[in-house]
Amino acid sequence: MTYIITSLCLRDSGCVEVCPVECIVPGHPREEYPWFYIDPDTCIDCGACVPECPYEAIFPEDEVPDAYEAKGGEYVSLPASSGLSGAYTGTNHHGETVKLAHTRQLDAGEVVDLTADIQANTDYFSKGMGYSGNDKGRE
Repeated sequence: MTYIITSLCLRDSGCVEVCPVECIVPGHPREEYPWFYIDPDTCIDCGACVPECPYEAIFPEDEVPDAYEAKGGEYVSLPASSGLSGAYTGTNHHGETVKLAHTRQLDAGEVVDLTADIQANTDYFSKGMGYSGNDKGRE
């Protein structure tokens, strides 16, 4: 089993810094792969990344919710092909600006299925850029 970073990720990067095996990388190109991704072949299931995520976007693969109930105010960030037109601008834990072009803010009580993010994570390493173009998670 591995951990999965879901579409609740807004690219804070705290998870990257605590990963002892450097298996978390930011998606590139950002329009196609907007959040951070965990290499399922490298992840050692330590869970160090989970408490570092301010968005509570990281789950064990077998616990990714198919009915995540939003507290309200969370964002989902999806690839440009999703058709979402909302934008998110914020800062990561270093105070650096993070801009994501295809997001939607969730309403309190709204229920979303995050299980599709499991395949998106796997695809990033099997079909996407994976480690190429990344300097081990730093942008």
